[in-house]
Amino acid sequence: MNSKERVRAAIARQPVDQVPLGFYAVDYDTIEAVLGRKTYVRNKIDTQIALWQGRRSEVAESLKNDTVGFYRKIDCADVILPKEAHVLPPADYEPIGARQIDGDKWQTGDGAVYQAVREVNEIRCIHDPNAGRTEFTVEEFADPLPATPPDASCFEAVDYLLARLGGERYVPSIVPTTGLVLLGGMQNGLMLYALQPEVVHAAARQQMDHQDKLDEWYVRPGSAGVMFDHDMGGTNGPLISPEMFREMVLPYFRRRARRVKGFRDQLILHNCGNNIPLMEMLIEAGVDCYQSLQTNAGMEVGRLKEMFGERLCVWGGVAVEALLGGTPDDVRRQVRTAMQRGAPGGGFILGPSHSIAMNTRYENFMAMLDEFVRLRDKF
Repeated sequence: MNSKERVRAAIARQPVDQVPLGFYAVDYDTIEAVLGRKTYVRNKIDTQIALWQGRRSEVAESLKNDTVGFYRKIDCADVILPKEAHVLPPADYEPIGARQIDGDKWQTGDGAVYQAVREVNEIRCIHDPNAGRTEFTVEEFADPLPATPPDASCFEAVDYLLARLGGERYVPSIVPTTGLVLLGGMQNGLMLYALQPEVVHAAARQQMDHQDKLDEWYVRPGSAGVMFDHDMGGTNGPLISPEMFREMVLPYFRRRARRVKGFRDQLILHNCGNNIPLMEMLIEAGVDCYQSLQTNAGMEVGRLKEMFGERLCVWGGVAVEALLGGTPDDVRRQVRTAMQRGAPGGGFILGPSHSIAMNTRYENFMAMLDEFVRLRDKF
């Protein structure tokens, strides 16, 4: 089996020659340590500033060459998500402009202010002159949104990755989905589920119909499957009740799942948090593989295999916390336990519980790869 065949079999819960490995994403500090050079790949702050300032071609070349270079160098990942080689603005876009105003604060041309926090690789808006809207009506979501073909250059980095690694590795297309519709932000959006459900339904219908029209462009030629990337839970459980989820989210999520599976027959879902109360509905909707087994939220690989393993492939098993703060021996134990708990019977892909996050210790990342290679054909 090559990597693509191996992952397809694992997602279909069929026998594999060895356990596959994949990462949801790998942040730039690990990629730089492996390649020995600076990169824009998953460098959220410098990438955002460069795009604001019009340095798109510089970013695009880094995303293309460094993503492919990283995966070729480690040479043991079977699943490669185009999270690193993400969708870009079109080549002829008009940059919004940005200037540094105070330390790691930046103001863009529209007056918004952003704070960069380099120790966690995040840049967030702290002042949006257009923010603050909290009231919405059914009527404003009645008309369909225009869906024009994106410029082909938007997919430059994704298509480069597919052309060079998609023949042998499992590279899915990441496509939008209608999950939780949070109008006016998280807090306001969740309140609307309780106070104005008719508005949420109207917004979800409009969003779903719009996303359906985009699929023909976002499902890229040569991709092996499709992936939804949408968080719906916190550490203690789903963000809305299972009953509300079934009534107000599942119909739209299920429609999107069926739609994209008309393009590719395997659907992966990335969904953080403790979502065990939603799992039956997610499987019912058509999810074939679940990624982001947040161990500190109770999403332990063996438990999920026992509960859902006959109908669902699970992807994860190595706690991000061990990669960040543990020792190489801790990480090796995590890999062994995950393989022992997840691999028997198939339907398992090894990976971190979320991503190879910023500040992952390089020696821990390498210990994970080494222990995986040592064990991958033993189950």
